[in-house]
Order: sequence, then structure tokens, then C-alpha cells
Amino acid sequence: MNAARNFFFVVFPYICITSFVVGHIWRYRYDKFGWTTRSSQWYESKLLRWASPMFHFGLLGVLLGHVGGLMIPESWTNAIGLNEDTYHLMAVSLGSVCGVVMVIGLVGLIWRRRSTPAVFRATTRMDKAMYVMLGTVVVLGLFNTFYWQLAGGGYNYRESVSVWFRSIFFFSPDAALIEEAPLSFQLHAIAAFALFALWPFTRLVHVLSAPIGYLWRPYVVYRSRDSHTQPGNRDPRPGWERPGLTSSKK
Repeated sequence: MNAARNFFFVVFPYICITSFVVGHIWRYRYDKFGWTTRSSQWYESKLLRWASPMFHFGLLGVLLGHVGGLMIPESWTNAIGLNEDTYHLMAVSLGSVCGVVMVIGLVGLIWRRRSTPAVFRATTRMDKAMYVMLGTVVVLGLFNTFYWQLAGGGYNYRESVSVWFRSIFFFSPDAALIEEAPLSFQLHAIAAFALFALWPFTRLVHVLSAPIGYLWRPYVVYRSRDSHTQPGNRDPRPGWERPGLTSSKK
């Protein structure tokens, strides 16, 4: 049992972090043209129009909540007068809303990908693996929210999971801390790190891409094609003209 605990909560996080960092460097160096979401908007846009914003905005809220819960120590929030009960109420209420919005968007995206033949044919094996892993993380996270935080009266993960998570980046992971947490929290952490290990090899790399170059790129100049002034252009195709216009030209 100790060997499994040490692997999943001491060794495994570093394997996943290494895969995340090295994988992105490798992907950028050898697959720049593949660094994209491989947009399928041309194939189907009705479902994408509402499912994609719901998923992305919901995910952004969930990630911000995780950053606050995992990275900010409980003593800091207590120091500014935000006790555990107030923090718990804010985190659960906002997290539940963002989580539900994200899930609705994710279900819509998966349904679109499965029900639209052209989109499904463009789905790779890595896409399928990414959806499975992402779905696992989301389901476990929602289970922790609704079962433990709402129905179960609340579990203060900031005293165990958060301290363990921060200890990883100080190169002194304390597996005993997260072992105190419920099993679903442990599985959620393992699945999340596995998703990060898979991240560089999927379409999720687009999260680290921002069109910053558009801020200072030169203007794009558009010029009309006039067959009378630009040699080499084809004559305009004949079309209908009003009789009055034709006679005036003559």
C-alpha cells in the first residue's frame, strides 16, 4: 500500500509534469503546423455556437477556483477575515455553477463530435483519449462537489489536498496528507495529473497559444481587381445589364 501511495502521490506527479513541459517543447519544435485545435466549424456550427462558449467559460471559472483553492493557503484567507465557512460557501456556489455550465458545454461538444459524420471522421485517437480523460476529471470533480461539499456537509480539502499539492513544487511531497482525503479526491488528483501528461499530444495545446502577434502585425491591404488596369486578369463574366445603362455606354 505504501508503495502504491508513494508512486501515485510522489513519483507520478513529477512524471506528468515532465511530460507536460517536455512534451510541449517537443510539440513546438517538431509539430508547429499541428499546434492547433483543428477547427471543425466548417462541418457543423449550430451546436458549436453554444457548446464551445459554455465549455470554455465554465472551464475558466473552474480553473480559477482550483487555483485559489490549491495555491492560496488557508491561513492567508483567514488573515483577511475570510473564514472557512464563508470560503466554503463561495467556492461551492460559484464552483457548482461553473461546473454545470462546463459539463453542459462538454456534453454538447461530445454529442456534436459523435453525431456529425464529418466531425467524427476528423476525430483522432488522441482526441478520444483526451475526451475520456477530461470527462473522468470532470465527473470526479462534480462528484466531490455535490456528494462531499453539498450533501456531505463539506470537506476542507485545503488542509490536506492543497498542502500536498503545494509540497510537490517544493520537492518535498507529503503523500500522507492526501491519503487522509476521501478516495474520490485522490482519484481526482491522479486523473488530473494524467490529463496534464496527455495534454501536449492533444488539441489542448491551443490553450497555451494566444494571438499576441495580432497586436502589432501590419495592416492587410486589400485591392480590387480591375481588368482594365491590371493586365493578365480575365475579362469579367458577361451578365445582365439594364438597357438604359447599355445604351449610355454606346
